[in-house]
Amino acid sequence: MRRTMAKAALMTALNLSAFALFGTALLAFIYNQTHERIEKSVEAEKLRLISQILPHSLYDNDIIKDTLEILPDPLLGNEGKTTAYRARLDGKPSVVVLEAVAPDGYSGKIFMLIAIRENGELAGVRVVSHKETPGLGDYIDIAKSDWIRGFDGKSTAQYNDQDWKVKKDGGKFDYMAGATITPRAVVKAVHKALQYFALHRDALFAGGIR
Repeated sequence: MRRTMAKAALMTALNLSAFALFGTALLAFIYNQTHERIEKSVEAEKLRLISQILPHSLYDNDIIKDTLEILPDPLLGNEGKTTAYRARLDGKPSVVVLEAVAPDGYSGKIFMLIAIRENGELAGVRVVSHKETPGLGDYIDIAKSDWIRGFDGKSTAQYNDQDWKVKKDGGKFDYMAGATITPRAVVKAVHKALQYFALHRDALFAGGIR
């Protein structure tokens, strides 16, 4: 009896191990087949959004090749390495596009592209992805609202620290009634990105940040 039970337990363990190995192999196969396609899709979306905030009149270099690897920094909210796209006109610095993350959205992280002119003014901001509540948080998406255009031309020289808040908190930026958390997170992230730019401007355009 004991021998039969032991044999049954062994067979069950072997079956479970086989299923586990099969499942792992299947997941690995799916990942290998799809991750490159997903990465290319994300990169294509970034480039599409960059074209919206970086007019061709502002650069004559190849911004896809003129990039800089950015290390994690609290001011950008990036936990891993990201890419800065550098625009130049007649060989002179024009605009840098930074990847930034607002970690405190209502439903999680909000990933953004922030274009900053050489003089510290915002050329534009776009949200790459978010998980905000449909109908409430969607207005940060350029496809559904012009709210994000409110950052165009703004700078830390124009607005002081207190101004970089939604109007409900005493700042200068509009928000939708009943949905304050989302714009609050975006405004704060944009402000921090401008602070990062001010600290690293020369390195962003000239070489690397160490």
